[in-house]
Amino acid sequence: MPPQGEESSSFARFGVFGFASRAGIDFTTGTHAVLSIALDAGDVYSNRLRFRPSFEVGLGDTTTYIGNAEVLFRFTGDAEAAVPYIGGGLAVWGRQQCNRLPGCPGIWAQAVIGFELRLRGHINWQVEYHAEDAFDRHRFFIGLTTRRGS
Repeated sequence: MPPQGEESSSFARFGVFGFASRAGIDFTTGTHAVLSIALDAGDVYSNRLRFRPSFEVGLGDTTTYIGNAEVLFRFTGDAEAAVPYIGGGLAVWGRQQCNRLPGCPGIWAQAVIGFELRLRGHINWQVEYHAEDAFDRHRFFIGLTTRRGS
């Protein structure tokens, strides 16, 4: 095991290293509330390049479901008080009565930008913007997340 703060030399390391729960709004529809959970599920080449799957449920005029697979680059280490990050990935989406719509379910390209602010110990505030469906949908989240221990 590398010393504290050192990066691993393996290509990837997977596991459950953290968890986030968030609430937000989809600005595309205006009244679409969104609930989301996410897992810090692995390192890809570096402990700053993270694999994060997440799941979103949108509640409003119609119920939507989105499963995301994202890779995030964290600009600072977990020990910092604030950790900004960017990333991207693919999402599989569906909605209520999906079988009646052409192209549903579908796959979306997405981008993410956000940051974590230390609340206490290994618990952090998380603020995040998602551009989904190749920047045709816009979601803003706020919530709590855990940060990896040493």
